[in-house]
Amino acid sequence: MVFDIFYHRGFDVPNISGITMALWCSIRTFAKHATELGNKQPTEPIFFVKPNNCIQTEGALQISSHPGSVHHEVECVIRLNQDLQVDAIAVGLDLTDRETQSELRKEQLPWAKGKCFRASAVIGNFAPWSGSFESLCEPTLGLQLQLTVNEELRQSDFLSSMSISPAVQYDSLIGWAPVQAGDYLFTGTPSGVAQLFPGDKLKATLQTTDGEVISIIEAVCE
Repeated sequence: MVFDIFYHRGFDVPNISGITMALWCSIRTFAKHATELGNKQPTEPIFFVKPNNCIQTEGALQISSHPGSVHHEVECVIRLNQDLQVDAIAVGLDLTDRETQSELRKEQLPWAKGKCFRASAVIGNFAPWSGSFESLCEPTLGLQLQLTVNEELRQSDFLSSMSISPAVQYDSLIGWAPVQAGDYLFTGTPSGVAQLFPGDKLKATLQTTDGEVISIIEAVCE
């Protein structure tokens, strides 16, 4: 196998204090998600960037303190090594203020307020990955994203179903962006995004085809 399973469920959480890295985020990489929001499927990758101080790795999600509505988007997050190749992978949540994002898009304005608010990049434990970008979508490995809210399945799809794969995203990004070691790539979400509410209990996983969980987020919304 190309991943290493941890012997305990503790988080391999990076210490981001004093570290500068970019969180490159790709959108509409699952065709069904683009369709559910009434968007066209892009012909090439589209990115936005979150500051690294949007990262949250533990604790409750502070939904009630956010002035807008917060929606979940479960994603596979890739961490880059010194050679700008895949170092490790994790499950992540790209939390989105959908109403604010939609309003800003209608005015053709940047929508940082809808994507880059405090604790909007939730990341689980990283699992080392020795394979290539292409290997992440190999059907035989069956890497799968799942998100349940209050034990109800909200989002679920295989990385092999992506219409714009991590390899294609990376090839596009590396051609123009100042990518550096330690940067993260949020690779996009499958369909099923929805609003979160205080009291919701969520569980997000990145797992293999046989159900073995390699990265997990468990949190309560407050």
